[in-house]
Amino acid sequence: MALILITGASTGLGLAAARTLAAEGHEVVVHTRSPDRVPDLVPHGFVHGDLSRMDDVLAVAAQADAFGRFDAVIHNAGVYRDPGALQVNTVAPYLLTAAMSKPRRLIYLSSGYHLDGSTDLDAIDFAETRVRPGAYEDSKLYVTTLAFAVARRWADTVSHVVDPGWVPTRMGGPGAPGDLEEGHRTQEWLATAPDEAIVPRTGGYWHHRRISRSHPAASDPDFQHELIERLEAHTGVELG
Repeated sequence: MALILITGASTGLGLAAARTLAAEGHEVVVHTRSPDRVPDLVPHGFVHGDLSRMDDVLAVAAQADAFGRFDAVIHNAGVYRDPGALQVNTVAPYLLTAAMSKPRRLIYLSSGYHLDGSTDLDAIDFAETRVRPGAYEDSKLYVTTLAFAVARRWADTVSHVVDPGWVPTRMGGPGAPGDLEEGHRTQEWLATAPDEAIVPRTGGYWHHRRISRSHPAASDPDFQHELIERLEAHTGVELG
């Protein structure tokens, strides 16, 4: 039995993963934006906060740490064409990663759209409050880079990225062609499978339980270093 935190678990892939893992007997802690959005699945516990606000993210980290060390954290929460794309999709996973006690496994949700993200960090404002073309793509490149940076830095924490595909959730829309079931199976597997079943042990970019192609910049130590420095400066919290 594993203790697992899932962010953005009130709907979509996060809710589907929470239901499956809870049904398998794992202790699932769900994150929602507010207490009235906790799903009807009898979770082990819940935390709440608006991930577009750094103060709330730090509060979520403190709430989560009260449960003890997690076996896995699934950074599922995300927004699409939204003013808070960078804050929710990149800054919040970074800040939770940096502020929480280190879990045994970290799983970050990315997207195939990360391949179109910009590597020009000089042009990025992590505090932007407008809907900007390309912000979603950028945010997913940066969270992918974060996951690979953690894999390089933290020897005792496994870190992976999942591309769930374009699936028919509220964010993906009813016409999305992807398989909804396959959209959440990989992150469940990465959170609970025996260590020897996951190859590579850390630093993988996964799509439907297979290693897939990621943006070359995400694996570049120099780009990782530059991104982490900028996130540390923006949040005032070091990754360590």
